[in-house]
Amino acid sequence: MAGVYISYPFCNQKCSFCNFASGVSSADAMARYELTLLSQIKAKAWPWLPETLYFGGGTPSLMPLPFLREMTASIPAENRAEVTMEAAPGTLTAQNVRAFRECGVNRVSLGVQSFASAELRQTGRRHTAESVADDVALLRENGISNINLDLIAGLPEQTLASWQHSLDWIERLAPPHVSVYIFEVDEDSRLGKELLLGGVRYGAARVPENDLVADLYQNAVERLASMGIERYEISNFARPGCASIHNLKYWRLEPYLGFGLDAHSFDGQGRWSTADSLDEYCENALVTPAFTPTDAGEEHFFVGLRLSGGIEPTPEEWSRFAAPISKWVAAGFLLRESSRLRLAPHAVLLSNEIFADFLNPEPVHA
Repeated sequence: MAGVYISYPFCNQKCSFCNFASGVSSADAMARYELTLLSQIKAKAWPWLPETLYFGGGTPSLMPLPFLREMTASIPAENRAEVTMEAAPGTLTAQNVRAFRECGVNRVSLGVQSFASAELRQTGRRHTAESVADDVALLRENGISNINLDLIAGLPEQTLASWQHSLDWIERLAPPHVSVYIFEVDEDSRLGKELLLGGVRYGAARVPENDLVADLYQNAVERLASMGIERYEISNFARPGCASIHNLKYWRLEPYLGFGLDAHSFDGQGRWSTADSLDEYCENALVTPAFTPTDAGEEHFFVGLRLSGGIEPTPEEWSRFAAPISKWVAAGFLLRESSRLRLAPHAVLLSNEIFADFLNPEPVHA
């Protein structure tokens, strides 16, 4: 079954590590965006009833409640299995949580990133560990127990001790789902651009070395497993039965439609996306975007191998990708188990290098 992703790209502040198409905007810009987004949704001819909705951002928990109600009412529904709302800690109230539930939200993902005060101050986050605990309690009191907490490894000021502190809070709050991301160094975030330029602003001089970041990630894998929260995808960990139904669609190559700024879609045959500029999106939201056909075999490996359970290649794929499969199996980074292929646990942090070998592989000549 298919899913829907909706982008609400506005925040109260832009964090130094964020590389998404999001930020702080004027009330007029937000109102214009909301009208455009509603028009895009209402103009859609739905090929199926969405099984899942995912509100991402930005900080979609800041959406005006009348707008949220109108938007969700404009999307066809029949027993949605999962509706996720991303939220920044400190943006939840009893009123909006109750409104979320009325709109079908049954899962909330809190962008915590860290529970350590020094790391939070350095990156521009305004919450505290205690305020996250208050948000988790508020959600549970109002009937939303399916909660994800995000952490980022590689933030300025981060040490093994501070990382353990964050994991201690995870253990204390006992969420059913945790996401652990590694900070991406690229020019799309202020911190990433500063690192690439060799500067010191935004705490760039205090970003941990790569070896430490790798240790932090592995430490999270082990600590979370000890709590019963097992890794099911490179960045995602869950208790049994609590994996994200929506996010699994991305890695299982199931169809989904994206609405809003810089939103991506996939129909099983190809991909398309909207503009990542607010003005350009508002001007062209109803224009049919360019369609890029995808290679089913390449996608199967590049996306599917992110799952801890791996993939089951087709007979044609075993033949077509024989060279990279043999290379990485021989190196011990891919494990072949009967008809399945998966990443070895120690290969996760080298996954991008491994996956790249499955894009335009060299043909095998008899």
